[in-house]
Amino acid sequence: MTKPEPQDLLGRIYAQWVVEMSKYPDMSTELLRILFDDWQRATAEPEDVTYRHTEFGGVPGIQVRPLGADSSRILVLMHGGGFALGSSASHRKLAGHLAKACGVEAFVVDFRLAPEHPYPAAIEDGLSVIGALVARGHRMADITLVGDSAGGNLAIAMTLRLLDQGRELPRQVLTMSPWLNMENNGATLETNNDTDFLIAREGLQANIDRYLTGSGTGPTDPFANPLYADLTGFPRLYITAGDVEALFDDSVRLHALAQKCGVDVTFSVGEGQQHVFPFLAGRHERADQEIRAMAAWFAAGYQN
Repeated sequence: MTKPEPQDLLGRIYAQWVVEMSKYPDMSTELLRILFDDWQRATAEPEDVTYRHTEFGGVPGIQVRPLGADSSRILVLMHGGGFALGSSASHRKLAGHLAKACGVEAFVVDFRLAPEHPYPAAIEDGLSVIGALVARGHRMADITLVGDSAGGNLAIAMTLRLLDQGRELPRQVLTMSPWLNMENNGATLETNNDTDFLIAREGLQANIDRYLTGSGTGPTDPFANPLYADLTGFPRLYITAGDVEALFDDSVRLHALAQKCGVDVTFSVGEGQQHVFPFLAGRHERADQEIRAMAAWFAAGYQN
């Protein structure tokens, strides 16, 4: 079956990537990283937001500062890209829109990437950032973890590590199209194959191999695949995903698992939307609506 033409900029970008990757199937990981930094093209530049390259806990990234933001509260964003691609550059504008809507600062983490640094390097880097923020005066209750795609996996895994160690948890966790299933067998990999312009099982498997090979960790380890985790005691959780994306099943299963474990969970479905559709912030009303919904959810967490 031939896929329909993409209806928005994000879909067109994904379709362009797939064309280029199919032309050059042996494209190196370094070239793929350059290609995936193009992700930022989908997002309009947010107004009244400044950026600064810095580091926390020895981990580099971009600090995002909206005008008039509450600097005591911070979003720690773990970017997507299959654990091997993506960067603070690809995600800074998305972080800018979300931070501005929430009225707080953000830090987009440039964690170490696979395959050079497989599991659990990215999780450890994220936890180092959190530790440094606390050491500099931030309370854990004023830290919100954010992650899209593989970054959603990392945000959840970081929280699970803290929970497992009996340590204080971030106030809340916000995920966009989280990629969790390291067994690569989600139901919508099949049913949404003709509507997702980016995700394919083969590409997912390549990133699973990059992330887990040599780590001694299997695809059902709860810290690599949170669908196998016990989420009892997990902080309030937000999930958003597009219902036509191949990874939609991951969000459906995460939502069900969170409910089963008694987690305060919110699930927002973007009808007809692509993978990490909030990337269209400033260019698409549904993405802007989702940014507003996430900000309202964020604020509600401080009213409880």
